[in-house]
Amino acid sequence: MTLVLGIAVIGVAVVAVVRRVEVRLVLLVAAVLLGCLGGHPEAVVQKFFSGLTSAEFVVPLCSAMGFAYVLRHTECDQHLVHLLVEPLRRAKPLLVPGAVLVGFLVNIPIISQTSTAVAIGSVLIPLLVAARVRPETAGAALLLGASIGGELLNQGAPEFRTIAAETSKLGLPAPTGSQLVQSMLPLDLLHLALATGLFWFLSLRADARAGTDDGPAQPQEPSEAFRVNPFKAAVPLLPLVLLFVVSEPFRLVQVPHEWLVGENEAVSFLAQAARDAKQTAFARAAEEAFNSRLIGAAMLVGAVVAALTGRRQALGAAGAFFEGAGYAVTHIVSLIIVAGCFGEGVKQIGLTAVVEAFVRTAPALLVPLSAALTLGFGFISGSGIAATQSLFSIFSRSAQTVGMPPETLGLVVALAAAAGRTMSPVAAVVLMCASLTGASPVALARRVAPPLLVGLVAVVVVVMLRGVR
Repeated sequence: MTLVLGIAVIGVAVVAVVRRVEVRLVLLVAAVLLGCLGGHPEAVVQKFFSGLTSAEFVVPLCSAMGFAYVLRHTECDQHLVHLLVEPLRRAKPLLVPGAVLVGFLVNIPIISQTSTAVAIGSVLIPLLVAARVRPETAGAALLLGASIGGELLNQGAPEFRTIAAETSKLGLPAPTGSQLVQSMLPLDLLHLALATGLFWFLSLRADARAGTDDGPAQPQEPSEAFRVNPFKAAVPLLPLVLLFVVSEPFRLVQVPHEWLVGENEAVSFLAQAARDAKQTAFARAAEEAFNSRLIGAAMLVGAVVAALTGRRQALGAAGAFFEGAGYAVTHIVSLIIVAGCFGEGVKQIGLTAVVEAFVRTAPALLVPLSAALTLGFGFISGSGIAATQSLFSIFSRSAQTVGMPPETLGLVVALAAAAGRTMSPVAAVVLMCASLTGASPVALARRVAPPLLVGLVAVVVVVMLRGVR
């Protein structure tokens, strides 16, 4: 009976989100109701406060968004975008797939999809419109590139923090960010290639049917040439390079733990280990704190270097950094927190046990099931991070039961979450791309949905063909 009522609550929550009720409110109320049904509402409350103070997400995300805002303040992001876009000016037939690729590449160092869309939109949209590309096609290309999953090639991606943390909870060695990037690379590129190719084909056909002169008038391509500063163009990549230098498997530079985790904090971690009666709790907590702060430190170094690239912008760089950090708390961390509460509520009604039992009877369906459910959650919530945070913990134990490394399943979940977010009309990046081009958010979501689904199906098939270990 509890499970039936819980599924009913989930169904009502889905309907509420579809009807445009505020996503965070819906997920939080549903989480509390699910916790009450399961007899442990305090678990949801504990999850809320632990998420609010979790260094696992707050430090990397706030630092990354602060860095993105400093890049925008100093215009370093514009130098990188112009550097990438310049070849497209001389190859206009390739503008649409080129726009997707530029967005994908810029999203690697700037892990926020909305910030990526803003950074490249001011350059790409006039260029696409000048080439008579229709607003819907231009907006969909911008959306697809900025949100398809470029950030999943960045060690600091929040999705990787979730995968590492959940793997560690299972008593397995937590994969490093660089290891996850190496494993993600072929899957991400496969997804990108298939989705971009199909999107290009469908766009050519849609534009041919609609004609090229029925879009609203837009400003033409700027006449003044933008002079790219190679140093400024390289600054957005600096944190990414630093993380690879100091992390496995390269580890060319060793960063002492005491630089980022103080002695008093180490004592606190040790006390927690004693309370938990787990010998590995101290090492795991200290390592998680160090890894999160390592990402934050790399972003801070990047922000400082960006500030030093211009005299006038340097004085406002600190304000820009904290403005970005505040944006992350308001629009990203908050959604992660309530999604985590929702995931905890789902566990309390016993749905996790049902999934595990189902997987034991049909292990071949684990990968497609996890991809489909995560895709749906990303579509409803408009957040890829929230989808990964909520659902990966449900599937991670099931992966163990069928002999699949949890991190492998985590990669599929992360890509499915990104696809669900990209085709969600309520996602911030979709709304931003719509506002930049004057197109409808629903129209943009419809244009990118078929390519994303085809790419995701291919990824699922490849993972299933690899089998389990």
